[in-house]
Formats: sequence, C-alpha cells, structure tokens
Amino acid sequence: MKRHLLTCAVLAAMASVSAHAAVTIPADVPAPQNVPYPGTLTLQVDATDLAHRVFGVHETIPVQAGKLTLLYPAWIPGDHSPTGPIDKVAGLKISAGGKPLAWVRDQYDVYAFHVDVPAGVSSIDVDFQMLSAQNSGQGRILMTPEMESIQWANVSLSPAGHYARQITVQPSVKLPVGWQFGTALTTASQVGNVVSFQPINYDDLVDSPILAGKYFKRLDLDPKGRSPVHLDIAADDATSLEVTPKELEVHRNLVRQMDKLYGARHYNHYDFLLSLTKKLGMIGLEHHRSSEDGASPGYFTKWDDNWYGRDLLAHEYNHSWDGKYRRGFDLNTPNFDVPMGDSLLWVYEGQTQYWGYMMSARSGLMTPEQDRDVWALAAATYDRNRPALGWRSIADTTNDPTIAQRAPLPYRNYQMSEDYYVGGALIWLSVDTKLRELSHEKKSLNDFAHAFFGVNDGAWDVDPYHFEDVVSTLNSIVPYDWASFLRSRLDAHKAPLDGLERAGWKLSYDATPSPAIAASEAHRHYIDAIYSLGLAARADGSLYDVVWNGPAFKAGLGAGMVITAVNGKTFSPDVLKAAITAAKTGTAPIELMVKNFDEFQTIKIDYHGGLQYPHLVRIPNTKDRLSAIMAPMK
Repeated sequence: MKRHLLTCAVLAAMASVSAHAAVTIPADVPAPQNVPYPGTLTLQVDATDLAHRVFGVHETIPVQAGKLTLLYPAWIPGDHSPTGPIDKVAGLKISAGGKPLAWVRDQYDVYAFHVDVPAGVSSIDVDFQMLSAQNSGQGRILMTPEMESIQWANVSLSPAGHYARQITVQPSVKLPVGWQFGTALTTASQVGNVVSFQPINYDDLVDSPILAGKYFKRLDLDPKGRSPVHLDIAADDATSLEVTPKELEVHRNLVRQMDKLYGARHYNHYDFLLSLTKKLGMIGLEHHRSSEDGASPGYFTKWDDNWYGRDLLAHEYNHSWDGKYRRGFDLNTPNFDVPMGDSLLWVYEGQTQYWGYMMSARSGLMTPEQDRDVWALAAATYDRNRPALGWRSIADTTNDPTIAQRAPLPYRNYQMSEDYYVGGALIWLSVDTKLRELSHEKKSLNDFAHAFFGVNDGAWDVDPYHFEDVVSTLNSIVPYDWASFLRSRLDAHKAPLDGLERAGWKLSYDATPSPAIAASEAHRHYIDAIYSLGLAARADGSLYDVVWNGPAFKAGLGAGMVITAVNGKTFSPDVLKAAITAAKTGTAPIELMVKNFDEFQTIKIDYHGGLQYPHLVRIPNTKDRLSAIMAPMK
C-alpha cells in the first residue's frame, strides 16, 4: 500500500497534452503500519561543535535485505505544520559493513530517502550533520557558547512503514565537557561527557528534547509530589540563575494549581526546560513530559520588570493535559511524515491560552491587575485590530500553521494569523462565564477541565477527541445547546467579546498606556498607536503594522514604510505621541514625512481622537466573574 497518490491533471495541461486522462504519480513511501519494527535503533549525537553550530549524527539501524525508506521528520508536533528543517541536513552517508550504499531522495517527498539493502546485511550505518542556524535569519539558533537545544526530530532518520511508537531507539548524546542538562529522558549511564539514555519509542523520543548548558541549575517544584517536577534552567551567565524563595514558591504554586484544576497527571515526571538568554533562539514548545521555554536573562533577577509574557510556563505546562494527552483526532498521526489536521486547535491552543492567562493569576506569576491588562489587550485586538473578521473566521485560522508557517505577514490584522490562540481564549472565556451563569455559579470551566482532561491519572499516551466529545462533556456539566454556542463563535465574522461582558467587565480606552502596553513597548522597542492612528512603528520609524482601513491606512501609509519626521520634527516614539495628543485639541492634520523605498513623501492624517489605549473597567451592578476565575483554587 502506497502512502499517497497525487493527481496531476495540471501537469498534463502544462505539457500541452490534450484529451488524456489525469496522470497519477505514485509516492514510493510505505504507509505506516501499527506493527513493531524489528530490533533497536541506536542514535548517537555529537553536540560539541559549538564553534560551527553543527550536530553530528550517527545511527545504526537493524534492516532486512530489500528496499528501505528512511524518513526525516516533517510534521513537527507543537508546530502543527511541516517545519522539519530538512534544508539543514548535509553530508548524508549510508553504509553497511563499512561499504557505502547508494541512496536517492524521493522525487515527490523531500523528507524521504530510498536505499537498496543488499542480501546478507542485517544493519546499516547512517551518518549526517545537522547544520543549525548561524543567525536568526536562517531559523532558530540552537547552539551558543553557553547552552544548546537538542531536538531529536532535527537529528534523526527513522524507517518508513511503521508507527513512530513502534520503533525503539537507544539514544545518546556527547555534550561539551562540564555541561549539565535537563530532559524528560531517563539516564542509563554517563561516561565523561557522553550520556546514554534508556531505550524509548521514537514517538516519545522526539517528544523529549534536551536543554544543556554551562550555567545550569535544577529546582524542585514539587518536593512532596507523587511524581517529580523540575525547573531546569540554563542561562547566558551564572548571575541569571539566582532565584529568590518567593520566586521559587510562585512556580511551585503553578504546579499545585494545575493539580487542583485537573486532579490527574499525565507524566511520570516533568521538566520545564527554561533558557534565559539573548543568544539562543526564543521558544515556547510543549511536550508531554517537558516544555521548552525561552525568556530573557532577567526573568528572575528583574522579576518585577519582566512580568509581561510570564504566562509562557503556565501555557506550555497546560499542554501536558491539553494537546499532548487529549489531542484532536486529526493531530494524532502515526508518524511525523503523515500530514496533520489542525481543525481543533481552538481547543488545543485556545483553551491552553485561556488557562495560561488564568493560571498565571492563580499561581502568582502575574497579579490580577496585570492579568486584566493582558485580557484588555486580547479583547482590544478583536475590537479594533481584526478587520479580517469581515472575511475570515477564527475557525479558519486553524489552517494558518500550514498556510503561513509563522512567516511575517504584510497585513496580519487583515489576514489574521493563528487567531485560534487569543480569539480562542476569548471564546473559552465566553464558555466559562456561560457555564457559571447557567448554573448560578455552581459550575464552571474548571469542571469541564477536570472531566475532559483530568482522566486516567498517570497515563501519558494519547487520548484523541472530536468536536462532538467537547460538546458532550460540556453538556454533562450543564445541559445547553453547546454545539451551536461554539460554532456561532468559531465561524462568526464578529469579535467574540460577549464572555467579557458576562465576566462583569468591558473595554474602555483612554490616553494612558496600561502597564502591559508600556512593558510591551519597552521590550520590543516600538510605539503602539494601533488603537488611535492604526499603526505600530519601531524605534527607527519603520512601520511593521498598519490597520487595514484605519486612519493611517486611509491616508496612504503602508507596512514597510519608514516615518522620518512628524510635524517637521525628527521621528521618535515620543514625538509621534506628542503629535497625536496635540491633534486632539486642534484642527490641523498630523503630518508625517515617510520614506517608501527610495522616495520621500508627506502624508497627512486627519485624526483628532488622541492617544487610545485599552483597559478593562467594571460594569456596575454585575457579578465580577473574571476575578472569581482568577482566584486560586482551594
């Protein structure tokens, strides 16, 4: 049985072939079967070449004589798309008994390599290098002089024709001398700087990356728990590893609050792999028994200044339940080269975004006031910065991992991009507040989380689900027409803000930036005038977002232009803010000198609404459900 048949009538037409049947092109890659692969693969990774940022790979694969196809992982879990860095694989050599074997790449699947195994050969050796990014323009940087990220999907090939979980691998890694590491893998032995791990199936191996570093610390987040939970920290310098007892307690609170929410754990141990760096590429990627979490070096040492975005660990940890254990049926693929379906990412990522926000407040990673600022930004995005809702729905954005693969977009606000995250979180706020309203505050999304995700304590396989399962569980909590409730928001062309009102809060705009916006502007070095002029500009004046049909857009500004002057003064964020403020009490337009490629032009924006920043304010005489949701569980 072949994996795919591609119908290529278009190719026939392009070749000017008339009146012929459609041409079928076979893909010579065996379909995965749910049967054990005979024998154990050995996988050795040399991760010591920090100067060149190159991983050396050697595999020994048990084989039988005949045709063999080796696969490089294409569809990466957590990316939800075919992002496997096949472009960085080089020097591939396959041999048997020291004699080279010829290989050929599949004509239509660039992730597949074919080789003929001679009679009498029982194993082959596979060697290649993974040439990781030398700069951020080439992808995520995986190696620095102080730390490295080892993701097994990047440094392995596996035999086709088998489910990934049916392939057993014996992995090992050679680390720089003196470095420590964190991983969900279980160490079998360590000799010098070579670490061997216990055999594991290939599916779980790819799900168990390593964070290693020169400056490293491990903290116990659950000293009295039934299964270990560790915070493994690698940093650019030793100072960044300093953690106060208060900060440690907040992260322990996160584990406690997740236990209270779900009542079950879907891991035998868990490791937060936290990189505090300006050098290693930033990341937030979930795994079943670990997560890869990137933050700035001042995550601990500048705790009060670095709260914005601190929901990352809560978000990725939540995925152990939502996304890894309970997973949308079309994401539960047999190996990493079968295309994934993303139709339920509004649960996988949307509800995780919701709990990431709420658990940050419940644990103390953020204060309730900070969390409300984050919700204000989320709501304002759909109130004033998603004109795309006129033609797209939040449900349709579940296709974005494949459509755009997180590449920069010309007009994200008019295109939308993975809005199942924040838009999904707003939909789940709507669900939570509706549950509370219907049950007179006796039931909530806590009950859904416990019933849907908090099952089978200790299991860490995959329990897939469909849309109907979500609806059925909601109905078991509080009977209602949940299918229509969800679809009317997922498929709608309007902002999903009704949950905020039922939570007892509403959006308000004034001229004072919230701490969230101030922190975001300081971190990203830009001016946020999205809610007033309808633009966002970097500190050098370059525009990276212009709201479709907003005041700036209608005046002629486009993303990619550079503002050089404002009302005759050299551009700076403060100068632009002052001009927006002054225009509120005047009649003259705001005059911008802009550079568009090699041309300069003057653009006048007739806007007099002043600075506008979103905040949440209480709706009088309503229940404050938002504060109730943010309150720690007892």
